[in-house]
This record gives sequence, C-alpha cells and structure tokens, in this order.
Amino acid sequence: MKDYYQILGVPRDATSDDIKKAYYKLAHKFHPDKGGDEKKFKEVNEAYQILSNKDKRTQYDKFGRVFEGGEQGADFQWAWGRPDTGFDFGFEDLGEMFEEMFGFGGAPRKKKDLRRGKNIEIELEIPLEDTLAAKEKEINLQKYIVCSRCGGAGAEPGTKVRECFSCRGTGYVQQIRKTFFGSFTKWAVCPECRGEGYRSEKPCNVCQGEGRVKGEENVAVFVPAGVDSNQVIKIEGKGESGRRGGKAGDLYVRILVKPHPIFERKGDELYVSLPISFTQAVLGDEIELSTLEGKKILLKIPSGTESGRIFRISGKGVPHFQGLGRGNLYVELFISTPKKLTKKQKELLEQLKTEGI
Repeated sequence: MKDYYQILGVPRDATSDDIKKAYYKLAHKFHPDKGGDEKKFKEVNEAYQILSNKDKRTQYDKFGRVFEGGEQGADFQWAWGRPDTGFDFGFEDLGEMFEEMFGFGGAPRKKKDLRRGKNIEIELEIPLEDTLAAKEKEINLQKYIVCSRCGGAGAEPGTKVRECFSCRGTGYVQQIRKTFFGSFTKWAVCPECRGEGYRSEKPCNVCQGEGRVKGEENVAVFVPAGVDSNQVIKIEGKGESGRRGGKAGDLYVRILVKPHPIFERKGDELYVSLPISFTQAVLGDEIELSTLEGKKILLKIPSGTESGRIFRISGKGVPHFQGLGRGNLYVELFISTPKKLTKKQKELLEQLKTEGI
C-alpha cells in the first residue's frame, strides 16, 4: 500500500497548506519537462490528489485506501493535471447500494448538494513572453449565471418559498416495500422538491424556477510568473452557478505556453542558436543579442571560437515558479557558411588557403 504522506514528505497531521507547499516543491523537482523522474512525478500527483481532497483524505486515513470509481493509480496531471476526476465512491455509497439491493436502511444519510453548479475547465494559451512577469488575463465564459430577476431563489419576486409538504423540509421521503421477507423501509430523494426541502409558491418567469439562466461573464485570471504548460489555475466559485441559490462550481484554467520562434524553453532555462561568420569565429568579436524581454545585451566572442560552443548568460531565462530568481539563457554559436561569394572574397579565401587556413 502506498504511503501518500511519505511520498510528499509530510506528517499525518499536516495542514492543507503544508501539503500544497510540499506538492509544489516536489512537482517542480520531478516534472518531466524539467528533466525529472516521470514515475516519481506521477506518484507525487497521485498523493496530492488524495491528500488535498478532504473526503478522500478521510477515507485514506480510516481505511488505508480510497474507493474510486475507476482504476486505482490513474494518470494524475495537476497543477499540473486533471483537477476533478469525479470519483467519490466510498462506504456511504456502498451502504446505499445495499439499501437498493435489500430495501433496508435507517435515517437518510447526508447527500451531495444537488443544487451545486458544475465545474468548468478551459484552456488559456499565452505567449512565452508572458511567463516573465505575473499578469491578469480577462476571459469571457458562456455558462449558467444567477438569474437577475429572482436573484437565484427560483421564485417570482414577492412570492414566498415554503417548506416542501411531502418531505417536511428534509429533502427525503420514506418508501415502504413489501417483499417475501416482510416490509422494508428506505429513504429516497423527495420527488416533489428533488431533495431541496422547499418549493416556491410561484416559479420565476425568467428562469422557470431554476434560479439561473444561460449567460456570459468576464472573469479575471491571475497568471503567475514562471507558469508552464499544463499547469492548472483554480478559481473557486467561478464555474456554473448553482440551482436555486446552490453553491457555484469552480473554474479550472489549464495554461498552454505557445512555442517561441527564436527561444526554446526547457524548464526555467532558455536556449537560442546564433549564427556568426567565419572571421568572427577566428578573430573574435562582440555581437548584439536580444533577450526574451526585448532588451539588447553584448556577447563577447573570443578568438578561435568553434562552431557549437555554448555560452551561459545568468538570470536571463524564465522566472522560477512561485520562487525567487530566474533561470539562465544559453546561447549556442554556429558558423554560418556563405552560399554566394564575390570575386574578391574568393580571391582572399584562396590566399588564406595557400597559408594553410
């Protein structure tokens, strides 16, 4: 059995913030794009998916495992990955299954909020230059929003919302089944109020009692410096609005960094290839180089430089994600061979050839 606390290197009484900090540190260390161990990266993500989820962590602490709706050990992707797998099958669900099979059960268990809005997952593509500093991006979402007429209540303004007569506000009703073994009682979601426990006297004319309508909303997304492709930013409460005042879902924004035509990113390091002439390589020179932010810097080429030599320029790479400092810029020089020569250039090269160069 995997010890998720040991994988993240945190104690069993670690807070959610401790778990998150440990995850960020290890995910950065083992990320495959940064040359890390892919197997370790998956283990770290799996551990974080369990321990960062309150219900799953409780199951794990009690029973030593989590009862999922799919294969155990699926390919997790966080914060760098899929934000919500939707697996919540546990012992409470197992008990409900027995109730369905055998028709017995006591008082109703606490159910999920059927009014809660769905989560939304989107992709946001940004240029490589935008990773140099934190930025705020505004996106437009087409989704369910709170009904402006009823304010999300689902009832016409001025009318009352009353307790459901069938379930007396509990959201559940008892069903009695007679079988060969006798009569059995089970609790079921109230069909009149659909588990909400109340009903409006007159449904809203705009949303038809839903408390929400299809619309659009502009959402500001804070993109931190140093962000990399496939990292996911979570914005609580910016998913779809819930039904009749239910809690809104969350918004998950997956970042995609577009390839740059000149610079290549590997982790927090940047790489660029720069052509130089034969004479520059032999005699040496100073050349002007543009950084990712567009600033000009001078690169000194020593005499006798060979093609393929790499120079490191400190602190001109990508900022470290949620950390201080920046990566480095690596400049690879290659000697550019001219395709066409003038008559004079050919004569000079012939003279050099006779001199053994």
